[in-house]
Amino acid sequence: MNKILIKNGLIINPATKFEKISDLLIEDGIVKEISTEISPCDQTQIIDAKGCVVSPGLIDIHVHFRDPGFTHKEDLFTGSMAAAAGGFTSVLLMANTNPKVDSVKTLEYIKEKAKDCPINIFQEAALTHDFKDKLVDMKSLKDSGAVGFTNDGVPVMSTKILREAMKIAKDLDVIIALHEEDNSLITTHGVNDGPVAEKLGLVGAPKAAEDLMVARDAMLALETGACIDIQHISSGNSVDFIRYAKSIGVKILAEATPHHFTLTEEDVLKYSSLAKMNPPLRTADDREKIIQGLIDDTIEVIASDHAPHTDEEKNVEFKKAPSGIIGLETALALSVSQLVKTNRLSMSHMLSKLTINPSNYYKLDRGDISVGKVADICIFNPDEEYTVEKFHSKSSNSPFIGWKLFGKVKYTICGGKIVYKEN
Repeated sequence: MNKILIKNGLIINPATKFEKISDLLIEDGIVKEISTEISPCDQTQIIDAKGCVVSPGLIDIHVHFRDPGFTHKEDLFTGSMAAAAGGFTSVLLMANTNPKVDSVKTLEYIKEKAKDCPINIFQEAALTHDFKDKLVDMKSLKDSGAVGFTNDGVPVMSTKILREAMKIAKDLDVIIALHEEDNSLITTHGVNDGPVAEKLGLVGAPKAAEDLMVARDAMLALETGACIDIQHISSGNSVDFIRYAKSIGVKILAEATPHHFTLTEEDVLKYSSLAKMNPPLRTADDREKIIQGLIDDTIEVIASDHAPHTDEEKNVEFKKAPSGIIGLETALALSVSQLVKTNRLSMSHMLSKLTINPSNYYKLDRGDISVGKVADICIFNPDEEYTVEKFHSKSSNSPFIGWKLFGKVKYTICGGKIVYKEN
């Protein structure tokens, strides 16, 4: 019988609003007991979590592991190790691989390979074949294990196709996750259309490219009754519109990335292509509206949009570099440093956006460490400052290298097994 006893930690379980210094006993992969004093039995592994937070394992609903097709950037195993090092026990993979995850065959390949990975891997399927103009067989993909549908990386430009997809999604009770950029309005991707782009001699991506798509898709969701996920929100206008959409009954989930609530377009001048992502970093006002959206739960989820690229791919002229940064290993620490240490969100509120909220929306049955639940657990020290240096990911395309952050992950436990331990 496999037993782990976590002692003296501040257990924070946003799912039940539980917050107390207690011991937690894991037995055969399940939370067996939570009490202020649990005595160890023979053959019990003991973890002293004094000074640490013991939370549900983190859940990231927006991750790229590049497998199949681009495994020189990342693969399921290295991505899983990066996730575990960041405190994540569950991830949802995007479908923009090669081939796209638009068939049961490709989905089964990923599911089979994921069995050997140390964390829970869930897969979203493509919404259209090869991200073009024909809907996938959504029912067969859902029946085969897809937890949602997304063309992330490519916006769904056809209103007619998306409306039809939403009707099917409503019947199947699944989420459609949407990358909101109207490419027809964008001259150069990855940088906000503003003074920074002008300094670089570029015409960038205006906020309207995001705002228009968010408004369209919210209204389609209202009409069809579908639930949609607005991915990696960057525009303050979009935050305001989503708040309005919720008020009139739209079933809408919004994600914010740590880079969008930490950085602004000015950081492109400092970090160049390491600060290039779609949608781009915007203004300080946009960043503040994103934080306000997190505070009032207009934005319920923090997601990394972990997007690995090689040094060779990123170390080129800004316009030619691919968009995206890695984020799994810095997401928690940035959330602690930027939101909790600045007194914008409580620790429990912030953790809800990385645990029970994404679990509930995607019906993952995770994000809760009550007695009887699966023992997916993250143990981290919120007061330990560390310098971002090396990564477990194959890639290192991060603007946060050299940053000092609070929130050091000490252990990650998935299904009752230790899958990461700080060296």
